[in-house]
Amino acid sequence: MRCDYLVIGSGAAGLASALRAAVAGQRVIVTEKSDLLGGTSAMSGAGIWVPANHLAAEAGLQDSPAETLEYLHATAPPGWAEVEAPLWAAYAEAAPRCLTFLDDHTPLQFEPIPEPDPFAERPGGKAQGRMLSVRPLSRWRLGRLAGRLRRSTLVHLFSYREMVTLDPYHHPIRAGLQVLPRLIWRWLTNSGGQGTALMTGLIRGCLDAGVILLPGTAAQSLQQDADGTITGATLRHKGQPLTIHAARGVLIASGGFEWDDALRQQHFPGPVDALGSPATNTGDGQRMAAAAGAALDRMDQANIYPCLPTVYEGRPTGLPFTFQAEAHSILVNRHGQRFANETDFNIGEAMDARDPATGAPLHLPVWLIGDRRFLRQSVPFHWFARYRPGWVLRADTLADLATRTGLPPKALEQTVARFNSFCESGTDADFRRGQSAWDDYKTHGAPIRLTPIEQGPFVALSVNRAILGTKGGARTNAGGQVLRPDGSIIPGLFAAGLAMANPIGTRAVGPGTTLGPNMTWGFICAETLLRQNRTDAPNPKG
Repeated sequence: MRCDYLVIGSGAAGLASALRAAVAGQRVIVTEKSDLLGGTSAMSGAGIWVPANHLAAEAGLQDSPAETLEYLHATAPPGWAEVEAPLWAAYAEAAPRCLTFLDDHTPLQFEPIPEPDPFAERPGGKAQGRMLSVRPLSRWRLGRLAGRLRRSTLVHLFSYREMVTLDPYHHPIRAGLQVLPRLIWRWLTNSGGQGTALMTGLIRGCLDAGVILLPGTAAQSLQQDADGTITGATLRHKGQPLTIHAARGVLIASGGFEWDDALRQQHFPGPVDALGSPATNTGDGQRMAAAAGAALDRMDQANIYPCLPTVYEGRPTGLPFTFQAEAHSILVNRHGQRFANETDFNIGEAMDARDPATGAPLHLPVWLIGDRRFLRQSVPFHWFARYRPGWVLRADTLADLATRTGLPPKALEQTVARFNSFCESGTDADFRRGQSAWDDYKTHGAPIRLTPIEQGPFVALSVNRAILGTKGGARTNAGGQVLRPDGSIIPGLFAAGLAMANPIGTRAVGPGTTLGPNMTWGFICAETLLRQNRTDAPNPKG
């Protein structure tokens, strides 16, 4: 088979890139290892972080690429700007254009969400305007491919906007009744919100633009000519060998490597409670890129968040929910001490903190400690807890609970007493829980920001890292072109999404800083491909 542009992976990054190239007249083939389309993106809540977008501007909210860049610099981990600054600048410029392009060339309808940036108080941060949701779409728009769209661990009847505004986790009946006619209509029309809607819209846009989609096609290796230029890939399509020649380039957008046990344990030592992605995310793209001479980077970065246990495709899987910030509970590390603001959107980064000398986890195993009132707050919590028998531990005293969990009893009692004193004073002197714009938004008001742990029986839950997708892979330049260790370009090879060395790593700068940037990076890769002429000698440096 022949094409101009071969895209490996059918998630949001891959399809945004495929669509951009196809609309410009390129012959595009998208391959997907699984028999199902959509990847991790289809399973997601589809909150999308797009700063300086046109919807915010129409609502009178001020934002700009310059403020986006200021915010990325103000929130990045130490040392990241030295490497990632050119990529941040490219993202800040391209993200608004990517959203407008998708608005124009897909049936997707985006709507703003009143969520603040997690670091809204930092330079360039915004109290609202950057977070978007997609409105529900019917899977029937995909015709014969409707049954090929990957389902999620959670039924996508609600949109992301409805999830954050109606709060069905705490009030499932009330939330359902408020939008019951909509839910019935969605069920009757085979419609879904969140990742279902996002990927329905992207797939439909690609089909309308002439993109060829090949599910059940696993990429095995990249083809290179004598000077190292990538010319295509060898694959297996439904068990049979297949070669695809790509005249202008190949994009690796195949997702993370979290389901490869050896790679995960190498880069994420210590306990991992759950994985929240398709089991096909086994690092194929990272291995192919390395075999072609690419430098791999950011392999210790991931989308990490506490998850409720569930089962997906017959395997234990994680469903991300903010249950760790419930009233009458805290998180403690293996020393029985609090180590972070439980409401912090980047609680996963805190859990994953490493010893700089050894790389070993500093805090794991982590435990949620609460009193009996914690268990009364959500009916869905009990539904999901049944997937992990013995997960919820109970004891009449904190000392007994410490014995059951292996925590030091005195340290746990002191930690709880200190937290209770903060509840009495109304100020978390250690981690400022409830004192940011993000906390104020997510805790729905003062009553559950600081609430004591004092009524037995007490409970404990193991809450270690859950990985929704690793974020390490091929190092790229600001145009998405893959680089060798010496900084030179591998001609014809691009990487985007979770298969690239992602310039926004474990530390998220917004709830949608997986999907928003990933789609933008796919878009950037296609624009780079469209600008270059493969008959010209490639620029040897990034």
